[in-house]
Amino acid sequence: MSGVLAGFAIVGAVIMAGYIAARLRIGGPETVKALTQTAFFITNPALLFTILAQADLTAVVSAYLPIALITAVFAALLYVVVSRIWFRRPAAETVIGAMGGSIVNANNIGIPIAVYALGNATAVAPVLLVQLLFLTPLYLTILDLSSGRKPSVANILTQPFRNPMIIASFLGLAVGWAGLDVPQLIWEPLELLGGAAVPLVLLAFGMSLRGSRPLRASEGRTEVIVATAIKVFIMPASAYLLSRFAFQLDDDMVFGAVVMAALPAAQNVFLFAGRYNRGLTVARDVILISSMLSVPALILIAWLLT
Repeated sequence: MSGVLAGFAIVGAVIMAGYIAARLRIGGPETVKALTQTAFFITNPALLFTILAQADLTAVVSAYLPIALITAVFAALLYVVVSRIWFRRPAAETVIGAMGGSIVNANNIGIPIAVYALGNATAVAPVLLVQLLFLTPLYLTILDLSSGRKPSVANILTQPFRNPMIIASFLGLAVGWAGLDVPQLIWEPLELLGGAAVPLVLLAFGMSLRGSRPLRASEGRTEVIVATAIKVFIMPASAYLLSRFAFQLDDDMVFGAVVMAALPAAQNVFLFAGRYNRGLTVARDVILISSMLSVPALILIAWLLT
């Protein structure tokens, strides 16, 4: 339980630094845009490459992988169905809401929480793989096509290979699979850039909170509530049912699967919303509220399952 609190404290401190900077007028909307663009094109790809290049692929391909995939797809589809029935939005805004309900903060929060609460980061790798190599390409393809480009088969098929984050993920996975040694003159700059990825996104998110009032009725209140409820409550519950009854995992692996599913919405949702200038308010509010609710949720999960 203390590990859960420690993980959130680390992330919260950086977000607070960004918020204070905005309050002191050190950074504003243009700074947020610059930080998110830098993270999208430079630092996040470097981080993803270094993580996957040295990941334990035997741990990645484990029972955690299908559980992460099924729960995320179920959460996304549930949001889309509710959206079509209850509130109709353009494709791009629907994608941002679905991302908020299904993409977990496996990197920024998941890694520290896994290390402190689970003892190692084994449970994080399958979640990252599912999100980076399956969900993210799908979401980004839809966002690209809905941003004004004429849809074509070639555009759809090549989109994952024209996104810097996805390219870096595939390259990192290939290097790790082949067991290649990256020269230090290449590896160390990538590690240095990757080390800036998490702080940049967290600072940008913290700056964006200045002057925000979550759940304003005129700015996607219903979408935020639905996406947050799916992320905080339904996704962990589905992970528990799958891991306990469908895959019949032991108690430790059940705990790991549920903790990963209970993580709040990822800051990358805000990053993508900023990159395409769609659903920014929904992305910000889902991340903020799910992060606040995930603290008691994870503490309750730790109390019930350990």
